[in-house]
Amino acid sequence: MNNRLIIGVVLPIALAILLVVNVSMGSVSIPFSDLFHSFFGGEIKESWGNILWYFRMPKAVTACIVGAGLAVCGLQMQTLFRNPLAGPFVLGISSGASMGVALLILAGSFIGGFFHQWLTGSWVIVMAASVGSFSVLMIVVLMSVRVKDSMSLLIIGLMFGSATGAFVSILQYFSSAEEVQLFLIWTFGSLGGLNWEEIRVMSILIVIGLGMNALLLKPLNALLLGEGYAQSMGINLKKSRMYIIISTSLLAGSITAFCGPIAFIGLATPHIVRILFRSSDHKILIPATVLVGAIIMLVCDIVAQLPWSEFTLPINAVTSILGAPFVIWIILRNRNISKSF
Repeated sequence: MNNRLIIGVVLPIALAILLVVNVSMGSVSIPFSDLFHSFFGGEIKESWGNILWYFRMPKAVTACIVGAGLAVCGLQMQTLFRNPLAGPFVLGISSGASMGVALLILAGSFIGGFFHQWLTGSWVIVMAASVGSFSVLMIVVLMSVRVKDSMSLLIIGLMFGSATGAFVSILQYFSSAEEVQLFLIWTFGSLGGLNWEEIRVMSILIVIGLGMNALLLKPLNALLLGEGYAQSMGINLKKSRMYIIISTSLLAGSITAFCGPIAFIGLATPHIVRILFRSSDHKILIPATVLVGAIIMLVCDIVAQLPWSEFTLPINAVTSILGAPFVIWIILRNRNISKSF
C-alpha cells in the first residue's frame, strides 16, 4: 500500500477508532450510541456528559499529544546522534524537570501545611518542572555551540542527566516519607490530571515544537549520511543542531512538565515507523511518527485503565511492559535495525 495513503487515510482512521474506544472505557459504562450523540452536539445524561467531557476526553486528547510529541523527539535525537538508543531524554531534559519538582516538594520540610499545599498545586509543579528542564536546556545549548561533534554533545547530555539524577536522589534521602511518595507518584507519569486550560497551553508548546521540526526536514535528511555530508550540502551544522535541540527540548520538556516522565514511546516509535514504512525520508517519517506515536499512546492508556475495572495502572509501567517485548520482537524479525538508518 502507498505510504501517502497509509499516512493520509489508514492511520487517521485507526487513531479515530482508538480515540472512541479510549473514551468509552472506564468504571462507568457509557453506550456507544450516547458517545456519538454527544460528539455531534446532542444531549446525553448529565453525569455521563461530565465524565466524558471533563475526564475521559481530556485524558484521550492528552494521550494523543504526548504520544505524538515524544515520538517526534525520539526521531530527532536518533537522527542527530545516529544512535538507535537515543530517546527524548538523552539530553537530561527529563532529569532537569525531575530536579525542579524534587526541589519544590522538598520545600515541605521547611514550610507550613497551607503553603506546602499551595506549592504542590498542579500549575506550580508544572512551573517547577519547566524551570528545571529549561535550566538544563540552556546549558546544553551553550555546550552545543562549543563542541564540534554530536557524539560529544550526547555524552555531555547523559552526564548532566546522571548528575541531576544523583542530586534528586540526595533530596529524596533527606525528605520525609510523604514527600518521597508524592514525588514518586509524579515520576509514574499521568495522562489524566490535566484540564482543558492546561491541555491548551501544552498544545501550543507542542505545535511550536512540531513546527520547528517541519522546518528541519533538509538538515535531518542530510544528517542521516553523516555530518561531513551535511556540511557538503551547505547545512550549517551548529545552527541546525541548536534548532533540533531546542525543538526536542520544547516538546520533551513541556510534556514532562505537564504529565511527568513517560518512557518507551520516544525510543521505540521511530524504529517501528522506519520498519513499517521502510523509509528514512523525514518527509514520510515525521507525519507517520506523529500518528503512530499517538496511536501507541492511546493503546497503552486503554490497557492502563484495566478495562471494566475502577483501577488505573501507572502509564510508565504499561508503556514499558508492552513496549519492550514488542520492540525486541521487531528487532529479531528484522535482524539488523541499523539498516533503517
